[in-house]
Formats: sequence, C-alpha cells, structure tokens
Amino acid sequence: MTLDLSPSIAAATEAGIDAAAAAGVRVRELRELAELDEVYRLYDSIWRPDPSNPPVTTELLRALTKAGNYVGGAYDGDELIGACVGFFSAPAEVSMHSHVAGVSGSARGRNVGFALKLHQRAWALRRGVSSISWTFDPLIRRNAYFNVAKLAARPTEYLTNFYGDMRDGINSGDDTDRLLVRWELDAPAVGAAAARRAVSTDVELMPEATVALACGADGWPALAGPAGDGVVLVAVPPDAEGLRRTDPGAAKAWRAALREVLGGLLAEGARVTGFDRVGWYVVEQKGL
Repeated sequence: MTLDLSPSIAAATEAGIDAAAAAGVRVRELRELAELDEVYRLYDSIWRPDPSNPPVTTELLRALTKAGNYVGGAYDGDELIGACVGFFSAPAEVSMHSHVAGVSGSARGRNVGFALKLHQRAWALRRGVSSISWTFDPLIRRNAYFNVAKLAARPTEYLTNFYGDMRDGINSGDDTDRLLVRWELDAPAVGAAAARRAVSTDVELMPEATVALACGADGWPALAGPAGDGVVLVAVPPDAEGLRRTDPGAAKAWRAALREVLGGLLAEGARVTGFDRVGWYVVEQKGL
C-alpha cells in the first residue's frame, strides 16, 4: 500500500503521536494472534460479561484484521491498557464503524482513549476513509464529554435499547439506549479537537437557552416543559452508573426522561452541537 502523505494526513499522524506521548503510551495496530488475545482478555476484564456473550472473541478479531479492518492497542511498557476495534461499513472503504473501545480502570484519567481514537483517525485517513461512526450511552457524562466535546463527533440518531439486554458488569439492569455519532475526520472542528484546540462549551454563556431537562435537587430528572425555539439544554446525572447501584429507580427515570427529551429532539431534526463539562447537552432546533 502506498501511503498518502498529504498535509492533512501528516497532521493527523502527528496529532496521534503527540497524544500517545502525552498519555505515556505506545499506540499501534495489532494483527498477531497473541496480541488479539490480549485485546479479548482486556475487554473481558473491563466489561466482565456473561461468558456466552463477550464484547469480542479472539477469533472474530483475527477475522476482522485479516479482512483489513482496524484493531489498535495502547501499551504502557509491555502491558496492553487500552484497545479499539473498528470495521469498514457502507459505503465500503469510505466509512468505518468503531465497534468497541475500552481502557483499563488503572489507566483512567491519562487520556489513553483520546490517543487511541487519534491513532484510529490517522489510520483511517491514510486509507481514504472520510468518517467513522460509533455509539455510546448518552447517560454517561464522561463519555458524552469525551465524544462530543473532546473529539468533536456529532450525534446523528438516538437508538432506543439498541443492544437489548447486555448481561455484563457495566450495563446489566438497564436498557441499552445509545447515541450514534459521526466523526467527520477532515472537518475543521475535528482537526482542532485533535490538536487540542477544541472550543469549549459553557452554558453559563447561553442565557437565552431553554432548559428542557434538568437535574433536580433530589438527583432525579426534572422535566422543564416543552423546548423553546432556540438553543435547548438537556442534562444528564453526574454518575448514572452509580445510580444503577444506589438508586435503580432514579436511574430508570433518567433513562426514560433522556429518551423522551433528547431522543424526541433528535427525531424532530434538532442537532447536538456541544456538551458542557458540568453535564448539559447543547441542542440546536431545526432551522437555526
């Protein structure tokens, strides 16, 4: 394969290298059977799934890489502490779907996930891919901030109970609602995010915005009435995963409220344009 060394691809590659250095890891593509088995074991330790339904298997990873798809790993010394798996999607070899990514609990807070995604971006751009999609749980605040604010991926669809019942240590006992996001790899906002020049979202600077869903004083969701005609704010709880353990009723109420409000807005054509670090989706109504 002849590598395209265009300025945009060179910049993407450099951004990935810088992010890995900042995280203190080496990120590289994985192909060997022993490496792929490491990915399987890492994911097993993160999700603690039902043995009959793991996130991936070594055999599946082997088939994906043989077919030219992406498996990347982040190493701290000789230890695999993060991995990301993606495959080509329609239209073939122009788009990819990033199926699963995970970082070990001991490496949280080091921006390993950011380094993995930038490595995946550079890998994809070198192969002519223009966009990557993936899903995430819209109730998880840190994931929303990472995907929407830090990577500048844009939500395109709210998917209700997308995976059905996932019997693992993270998702058990809850519906698997997801936001589908699209990462336009050459978009100016994505390039700025990769270079860590992303414009932060601050709802304090949006006094005209309408609050459609807030977090009540009791920690439960508070519906604030119909959304206005302009910018709309939609809250998520500080720790949805913790609520599943400590207050399952509140967790289910948040799931239903976010599905109704955020899902309803997206179905009507609204766009998520940002996510505030303190827990607000910023949504622009259709026509703005």
